[in-house]
Amino acid sequence: MPPDAAPAPPEPVPAPSAATGTARVLVASNRGPVAFADGPDGELLLRRGAGGLVSGLGQAAADAPPDADRLVWVCAALGDADRRAASRAPDGRLDRAGFDTGRAAVRILDIDQEIFDRAYNAVANRVLWFVQHLLYAPASQPVFGARFRQDWAAYQAYNAMFAEALAQEAAPGACVLVQDYHLMLVPGQLRRMRPDLRIAHFSHTPWAPPDYFRILPDDVQAQLLHGLLGADRLGFLTDAWADAFERCAEALPGVAVHDRQVRVLAQADGAQADGVEADGGRLVRIGVHPLGVDVGELRDRAAQADVAGRAAELAALAGGRRLIVRVDRTELSKNIVRGLLAYRELLRAQPRWRGQVMHLVCAYPSRHNLPEYREYTQAVRRLAAEINDEFAEDDWCPLHLEVTDDYPRSIAALSLAEVLVVNPVRDGMNLVAKEGAALSRRDAVLVLSREAGAYAEMGGAALVVNPFDVQATAAALHTALIMPAAERRRRAAELAAVAGRLPPRIWFTDQLAALAAAP
Repeated sequence: MPPDAAPAPPEPVPAPSAATGTARVLVASNRGPVAFADGPDGELLLRRGAGGLVSGLGQAAADAPPDADRLVWVCAALGDADRRAASRAPDGRLDRAGFDTGRAAVRILDIDQEIFDRAYNAVANRVLWFVQHLLYAPASQPVFGARFRQDWAAYQAYNAMFAEALAQEAAPGACVLVQDYHLMLVPGQLRRMRPDLRIAHFSHTPWAPPDYFRILPDDVQAQLLHGLLGADRLGFLTDAWADAFERCAEALPGVAVHDRQVRVLAQADGAQADGVEADGGRLVRIGVHPLGVDVGELRDRAAQADVAGRAAELAALAGGRRLIVRVDRTELSKNIVRGLLAYRELLRAQPRWRGQVMHLVCAYPSRHNLPEYREYTQAVRRLAAEINDEFAEDDWCPLHLEVTDDYPRSIAALSLAEVLVVNPVRDGMNLVAKEGAALSRRDAVLVLSREAGAYAEMGGAALVVNPFDVQATAAALHTALIMPAAERRRRAAELAAVAGRLPPRIWFTDQLAALAAAP
C-alpha cells in the first residue's frame, strides 16, 4: 500500500490515572485567559488573552469563588513569552509562581513546537475549521496524504497532553468543560483515564452536514465522533449545528440518537465503549446554548475614555456621512471580500449614496502563519483600494479599511454604525452581531447572513441575506439606508433584547449546572 493511502494509526489508549488533583471545576481550551509578552526590560508582562472564547469564559471565571483550586483552566503556550512563564511555574501552574491570573488558576502546557504547529495549524485550522465552515473547494482540496497522517498523529498527541493535565488537576468527580474543535479527542481520552469525572465539550463552530463531514478520512471521522462521545454532555450554539452533529453520529455503528440524546453502545472498533452499562449503554446528552454578550459590561467599556476618543476620531473621519460598519477578523469564513463587492455594487446601482455614506471596515489580522489567510488579507486590501480608486472624490473617501488589532476602535465603530454588515459564509454564532446590537447609539440596521448562528435568534429583526449573493446584499444595504426611523427603532430594540439574553456568565453556569446534575 503506498504511503499516501496508509490509514492513520489508531488513537493510543491512555492508561487509567488516579485522582490526585483538587480542582472541582476545570476548563480546557487552546487559548488561555491570560497571555504573556516581553516587557522593555525583558520582564514578562501578563495580559488578558485574546479571542471571543476567552472573553466569554474569562467573564464566567471572574465569578468563581476566591478558592483558586476550585477552578483550573488548562491551555497551551502560544508564544515564547508564554513558554518562559510556564517554565518558571511548577507543572505550568502560573498561580504557584506568583502570577496573578484572577479567580481561575491557570496551567499552561509547554507543547513541543512541531507538535503544536501540526496540531493547531495543519489539523485544527487548516482541516477541521475548513470542514466545519464548508470552506473547501472539493475539485482540488483537500488532499489527505502521508503528511496529513503525521499531522493527525500530532493532533492526537496534542489532545492527549491536555487530557493528561486535566486528569492530574481534577479532584474525584470533578466537572470538566472542554472547549472547541482543537480538543475534540480530549473527552474520550480523559474518560479512559478518569471515568469518575463529569465531562462536557462545547463546539463554538458550526457542525458540517454528514455529506460534507465525510470529506475527512473515514478513520479520522470515527475518532473525532467517538472522541466527542466520550463526554457526558455536548454543547452547541444552535439547533442547526446540534442537528448536523446528530446526523453524523447516528451513522456510527453502536450509536443510537433520539431526542437530543446519543446512546453509545460500542467504540469505533466494535468493542464495548468505556463506561457502557450492561442495561443499554452510556448516554450522552446534547444541549443548545446560544452565547450572548454582557450588555452592561460592554456599555461600561464603551463609556471609557479610550473608546470615546476613537469614536470622536471616526466621527470626524466620516464627516457627517452615514456609516456602514463591519468588524471582523480577516478570516476566510467571514466573507469580507463579498461584503466589499456588495458595497461596490451599492455605489454603482444607487449613485444617490455617493458622497453620502462611508463604509468603515475594522479588520483584525487572523492566522497569518497560513498562506491562505495572508492571501485573503491581501485580497481584502486590493479590493478596498479598487473601490476607493473608482469612487473617491476630493472631499469623500468611500471606504476606510484598518487591519489592526484595536478593540477600543471596534467598540467605537459599532456604537456609531447606522448599518452593520455581518455576512459570513458560515459562523458558529458571530458575537459581533450581538455586540453591535448592544452598543448601537443610532438604531443600527443589521444585515445578517442566514448562515450565521446568530440568524436563529436575530433573523426576525435583521435584513437577512444569502452570503454568496452580492447583488442581494447590496439591495439589503440600500433597504437599510432608506428604512424609516420608527422601523429602525423597533428592529434595534428587538436585536438588543436578544443580544443580552444569555450572557457569558449564565451561559457557562447553565452548562456547568446541567453537567453537575447529569446522572
